Amino acid sequence: MPGKHLTPFERGELQAYLSQNMSQDAIAKKLGRDPSTIFREVTRNATKTGYDAQRAQRRYIERRKGCRPQRRLDQQPLRAYVVDNMRDAEWTPEQVAGRLPLDYPHDPTMRISHETIYQAIYSQDSLHFLIALLPQARPRRRNKGQGKTRRGPSIPNRVGIENRPSQIEQRIQTGHWEGDTVVGKGNDGFIVTLVERTSRLFHAVKTQTKKAAEIAQAVIASLLDRPITWVRSITFDNGTEFAYHEQVAHQLGVDIYFADPYAAYQRGTNENTNGLLRRYLPKGKSFKELTQRQLDMIVDQINNRPRKCLGYRTPNEVFQQQRELHLLALSS
Repeated sequence: MPGKHLTPFERGELQAYLSQNMSQDAIAKKLGRDPSTIFREVTRNATKTGYDAQRAQRRYIERRKGCRPQRRLDQQPLRAYVVDNMRDAEWTPEQVAGRLPLDYPHDPTMRISHETIYQAIYSQDSLHFLIALLPQARPRRRNKGQGKTRRGPSIPNRVGIENRPSQIEQRIQTGHWEGDTVVGKGNDGFIVTLVERTSRLFHAVKTQTKKAAEIAQAVIASLLDRPITWVRSITFDNGTEFAYHEQVAHQLGVDIYFADPYAAYQRGTNENTNGLLRRYLPKGKSFKELTQRQLDMIVDQINNRPRKCLGYRTPNEVFQQQRELHLLALSS
C-alpha cells in the first residue's frame, strides 16, 4: 500500500494525468489512492494555471517542517545501525530504514525513515562523511523542483509516452524496459543503461561515443539474448542519441516510446538505478579506463542488492522466479 502522504513522483504523475484531462477518480485508481486524497491535493495546491507538482511538493515540505520537530539520530543503537550498514554493507538510507523492522521487529525505538537519515547526514557534522556513500553523493541536497527549461524533441518518427499502453505503466507484465545514457568526465566515455520495470533488472553497456548508431547497437546487443517475453518495449530518454530507435525496434521486435523532455519522473525506475550506478561511478569520474568487465561487476552488485519495491528481494531473484514460472507454464 502507498504511504500516507503523496510522494514527489506521485505528484509528478498527478500533474501529467491532469494535463491529459483524466478525471480525479481515474487518477486515484492509477495511483492506488483514495479519491478524497487526490481531491484534497488538487484543491490545496490549485493555481490559476492548474496543478503544479513542483510547487505542491515545496508547499508540502514547508507544512511538514511545522508539524513536528526533526528527529535526530541521537539514540546510540539506532545511530550505530545506520552508520555501520551504510559504511560497511554499503546500504542506502532507504535500505537501512526498510530493514530495521525485519531485524528489530519488537523494538519500536529502532525505527527511522530514510528521509530522516538523509536530513541527519546533511545537518550533523559528525555524519557528513556518509554523504560520499549516498546513491547520489551531492555536497548539498538540491531544492525540490530544480530543473531545466523545456525544449521540443528532435527525434524522427518519435512516439511519445502518452501513447504507451496502460499495462506498461501498471507494471503488470514483464519485458518493458527504460533506457538512458550516463556520461563520463569530459565526455570521455558513455554507458547505455537499461532497466526492466517489473523486476528492476539492470543492464549497462559502455560505448566510446554517443552517436545514435553506436547507442542503438549497444541496446540491441544488451537485450538480444533475453527471452522474447522479457523484451516487449523500451521507453527512452528524449536524447537524440536514441534517434536510431527504429533500428532497435526492428532488430528486437519491440515497441519504442519516448519520455517528455526533462520529465525524469516518467522514467523513475531508470533514474533511480542510474543513481545506484553513480555510487560506483560518481559524476566527474573518467570512463576512459573503465572496461566492460569492470562495469559488469558493478551491474552484478546492483542486481544483487535488496530493493524496497521488491519486498527487499533482489532484481536477480525476481527475474529467476519469473523465469521459472514462465518455464513451468510452457511445460504444463
